[in-house]
Amino acid sequence: MNNNKKLPAILLVTSALLVVTACGNNTAENNNSANNHKHTATANAGTANTTASGAAATNSGKAAKTEFKYGKLKIQALSGAVCGAPSYVAYEKGFFAEEGLDVELVSGSMDTMKTGLTTGEFTVTNGDFVWFTSIQQGLDLKVIGGLHHGCIKLVVPPGSDIKTAADLKGKRIGVDEIGGVPMAVASVVLSNAGLDPQKDVQWLAYPLDQLQEGVKKGEIDVYAAWDPFGKLAEVNDGYTVLSDISTDANFAGKSCCFLYASGKKIKEDPERVAAIARAYQKATAWIAEHPEETAKLEIEKKYVATDDVKLVTDLIESYHFNFTTDAAKEDVLYFVKEFSKTGFLKKDTDPEGFLKTAYYDVFGAAK
Repeated sequence: MNNNKKLPAILLVTSALLVVTACGNNTAENNNSANNHKHTATANAGTANTTASGAAATNSGKAAKTEFKYGKLKIQALSGAVCGAPSYVAYEKGFFAEEGLDVELVSGSMDTMKTGLTTGEFTVTNGDFVWFTSIQQGLDLKVIGGLHHGCIKLVVPPGSDIKTAADLKGKRIGVDEIGGVPMAVASVVLSNAGLDPQKDVQWLAYPLDQLQEGVKKGEIDVYAAWDPFGKLAEVNDGYTVLSDISTDANFAGKSCCFLYASGKKIKEDPERVAAIARAYQKATAWIAEHPEETAKLEIEKKYVATDDVKLVTDLIESYHFNFTTDAAKEDVLYFVKEFSKTGFLKKDTDPEGFLKTAYYDVFGAAK
């Protein structure tokens, strides 16, 4: 399938960089050397270089002059995703350093992240609902805060007779991965429209940059995808957004991506984890007040593979960045109930029991 002629640069490059999904997760097992660079935070994080060698040199040159109360911290955050902004901003604006954290941002695979969170190499991750399944499977990981609203869209091509979610009965839905988060999100839309996502539709998997080709060939009727793919289909190709999880009634006002922390690292040093959370809290507040500046930062520092400031700004504004704790707790409970109905989580999942296992009151516990 070759659909590259009409795709903007952001799609072409993003599909090469997307080792992890929009908010830092995927089941991809390979590391992608194209995005395997590092950023190292110092007290003057805003002046950090963007190459691995430059970042390392900057850190080593200032480490002797700057004391970091909580020492070095490695965060796997270089996904090429717009909604990874909290990690980029916390690093570039010095919020990590303000909290006593000497941070290095790196890239890697989902397996690398899981292993790192288990062993303690990684303390936190900015992630989506995929970690709910990992927690259910026994990974000692806790939600410590909500970060932003939706970054997934279910889109319909021009001329389609599909006008509502109920019209999807008997249709073929394209996703990037069977059992992945876009499929899970679309399943919630179907379930709330009175359809059985396992029986009333057919799911077909395509690479993200080939979903529109699947529509053109008549192999699928609609598709669910991470931004910017759905957004660009709407803007460039006349697609209609059937469900945008930043505005859809099933998702609106709720976090789709969270800050997760290793249970092991919480036990070892809860104050350090709270410091990390405060850095992310500062970053999301800054993003909310400066969406265009955030877009320019992401582009200029090459965190995202595009030079379209308006597109990135529009996406950032639609995500409503805000670090939440009590609301995040309620969001986890809500989505566990929804996902247990659709099969993304086990049907017999106890929402309250899951919440007790999966949520940690990062600020309350650190007092």
